[in-house]
Amino acid sequence: MNTKQIIPSDEDLTAFIDGELTAEEAARIESLVNEDESVAERLEFLARASLPFEPAFAPLLSQAPREKLQTMLAAIPVPESAKPGATPVFASRRRFLGALAASLVAGVAIDRAVLSIGRGFSAKDENSEWRAVVADYISLYTPETLAGPVPERDVQAAQLAGLDEKLGLSLSPESVSLPGIDFKRALLLQYDGKPLAQIAYLDPESGPMALCIVRSDAGRKAPDLESRKGMNVVYWSNGTHAFMLIGHAEADRMTAIADEVWGRVAA
Repeated sequence: MNTKQIIPSDEDLTAFIDGELTAEEAARIESLVNEDESVAERLEFLARASLPFEPAFAPLLSQAPREKLQTMLAAIPVPESAKPGATPVFASRRRFLGALAASLVAGVAIDRAVLSIGRGFSAKDENSEWRAVVADYISLYTPETLAGPVPERDVQAAQLAGLDEKLGLSLSPESVSLPGIDFKRALLLQYDGKPLAQIAYLDPESGPMALCIVRSDAGRKAPDLESRKGMNVVYWSNGTHAFMLIGHAEADRMTAIADEVWGRVAA
């Protein structure tokens, strides 16, 4: 087999982004990026996606067996010609991915493709791309990720105010409440250099659910339904923002829940 035609893994591409490959390997991947559109798109995705996986999954990572994790990390080869003293970012990613793998060994249910992206959407469709990234992220959530009491209303309002400031929204606990589903937290994330709001919920029937919002000038779109990473997604947009409600509930129930909230959430 011609080694130049071997498609690089996500770990190889991440190492390429972080300057951790040998000159020969870096040249091979650069050649593939120039010749293969799918490799170029994958590299661009990994370089652009900047959701903070590690902080969001700190409770999950705390369950990872330390000894197994250390063994896995020690087994990861480091290229002899890697740049000295230039590994902090890659090392951090390597530790995080290793922790996820160790959690899998311990029986913690995580989707095995942390940074994978569905092939069924167009990379040139901005709204589709951000939904794919969010689906990758939310697929890692378990009920334990969102365990704990429901925050008081004033805490919810304070968290939502932080989203308002960055995204130009006007959100209240009442406007984002979902019928029969517990509000858990509101986070400000980032996608492609833009703020991304994530409001996480725990549905007693189906588990984690999230309402996510990003600025968008794609124009108005009525709610529509799709499936990503084994979850149902209802998505829509107004003149300034794109929205998505994602969760494991049945499609009809997700649509009904979205109908409850989409008219209340406005810029």
